Amino acid sequence: MSNAEFPLAAEFPPATREQWQKLVATVLKGAPFERLTSRTYDRLPIEPLYSRKADARPVLGRAPGAAWQVSQRVEHLDPAVANEQARQDLDNGATCLAVVFAGSIGSYGYGLDASPAAIDRALEGIHPEAGIAVELDLGPQDRDAARSFAQALERRSIDPASAHVRFGFNPLGILAAEGGGTAEWEKLAAQLSANIAELRQRGFRGPFTVADGRPVHAAGGSEAQELAFALASALAYLRALETSGIALDEARRMIFFRLAADADELLTIGKFRALRRLWARVEHACGLAPEPVFVSAETAWRMMTKRDPWVNMLRATIAVFSASVGDADAVSVLPFTAALGLPDAFARRIARNTQLILLEEANLAKVADPAAGSGALEDITEKLCRAAWARFQEIEAAGGLFAALTRGLVQQEIAKVRAEREQAVALRSDILTGTSEFPDIAETPVSVLDVAPRPTSSRAAALRFEPLPRIRLAEPYERLRDASDRHLRERGSRPKIFLANLGPLAAFNARATSARNFFEAGGIEAVTNQGFVPPANQGGKAPSSDLAAMVAAFRASGARLACICSSDEVYAREAEAAARALANAGARHIYLAGKPREREPTLRNSGVKTFIYAGCDTLATLKAAHGMLGLA
Repeated sequence: MSNAEFPLAAEFPPATREQWQKLVATVLKGAPFERLTSRTYDRLPIEPLYSRKADARPVLGRAPGAAWQVSQRVEHLDPAVANEQARQDLDNGATCLAVVFAGSIGSYGYGLDASPAAIDRALEGIHPEAGIAVELDLGPQDRDAARSFAQALERRSIDPASAHVRFGFNPLGILAAEGGGTAEWEKLAAQLSANIAELRQRGFRGPFTVADGRPVHAAGGSEAQELAFALASALAYLRALETSGIALDEARRMIFFRLAADADELLTIGKFRALRRLWARVEHACGLAPEPVFVSAETAWRMMTKRDPWVNMLRATIAVFSASVGDADAVSVLPFTAALGLPDAFARRIARNTQLILLEEANLAKVADPAAGSGALEDITEKLCRAAWARFQEIEAAGGLFAALTRGLVQQEIAKVRAEREQAVALRSDILTGTSEFPDIAETPVSVLDVAPRPTSSRAAALRFEPLPRIRLAEPYERLRDASDRHLRERGSRPKIFLANLGPLAAFNARATSARNFFEAGGIEAVTNQGFVPPANQGGKAPSSDLAAMVAAFRASGARLACICSSDEVYAREAEAAARALANAGARHIYLAGKPREREPTLRNSGVKTFIYAGCDTLATLKAAHGMLGLA
């Protein structure tokens, strides 16, 4: 914005990057400036500051001012209940139904049967010809489900050409998730083309097949890996359709994309924008003028938590915001209780309203490609394009996606990133709010529907290879919390650790709070206190801790573990004596909150066994504590 447009700005001198760097240098106190640069799991640098405006490179996305489709999942095992839920969603603002079939990539334990009777009942009273969009998340029985859906519309005399249906044939995605299939790619490609030909003959317009990046995201993969997988899938489907005799210009319109949207705002926006540019490059390489391609989004499974699931609402809000700014055409929100079971009406309403508020009240759809020209967003979009294209070329050099999967190349690269993510979660450098940080071990359970998930089953397959696993990053901590819950049910109390808070509140409060968060992330209840300072010393400059009172409190707590908490100054005077006192009082294992630095040998000699601090292996420490408490 120029000074002429905003006269008040003329009263202030323009700020420069050099001025900003000078101010930052005073805060860094000699540390290198590069310390402020972070890196993604694709090793892409994210700078702390970008220029105010970059050269805008608009993407071919939604039409200016057009709303994205508010999609709601149809996944209940009972088709009558699924129908009731779907109709309620449509009556209350949803504009699209994501029909999830059993065994599909997006069926997190639930989903409809592919039988004609089930689909007929689930679609009763729903009119895809009247502006309601339907997106099918097909499973291994994709042909049966698609045919049953088509026949259900025909029985109701609905003109297929007027129905807004996105058929989700995705053989490569299913293969990757299941780790095998019934045939080689040549046969699967011919089946795909035959299925699409049948639907076209019936009069459906498509799109018919989806290039889905969710298996990579759910397996812990990076943004560039997800983009490369989706791009390689789309190209394989494009080739299959061309081989069947369909012109490229027509074949490309039969393909749409689906990506996961998570709570990393910058990377999610960049990923969705990068996908459109990457596909435009493929179109250009095919001799086609690029056209907007339909891109669906689903909030990410791997970011969902069972513990403190209310935080999932915040994660979903960020994900929807990011997908919409990235120009997604349709968005589906996993209800905040999805990791716990089949969501009830309240959870479904929150999922729906998360979108409606951003769409109708925040008016996010009113601005066309709002990220265009942003220094940070243009930069990450371009970097993701380059990184994803390089990975895409590696897949193509291996003979295409099917060959890369059968040889394990895709799985190996994703496994490396997954291991890095899991390590970052264990170290709490990647924080899971409500799970690994700020846990609430006394949380009130939320309700889900009393419906058991479908039992998992494996298909007979002529071809087997390593599947892409589906993970949630919170699962290791959740297993520890589950063990704590069992202890509570069986013995009437949780496993405990005593916080030996030394000195006055100002000395121990920060580390005691950190220690409580640390241990309760593993379900170990922290027995805390107001510190152990003799009354006569309460106002002194350097009060000594009342070790006798500390020992008495430890014995009364019933805990077998203890953690000393205070400031470095207090540690220098009293930590060794406190550790010896706790050891003599029967503490099985003594922790100290903070880095020991040069005092580590003397602290260990006095009885301190483990030091907890930001960056230590939280998960390994908690697992070891569970072992000592007999919870393993």
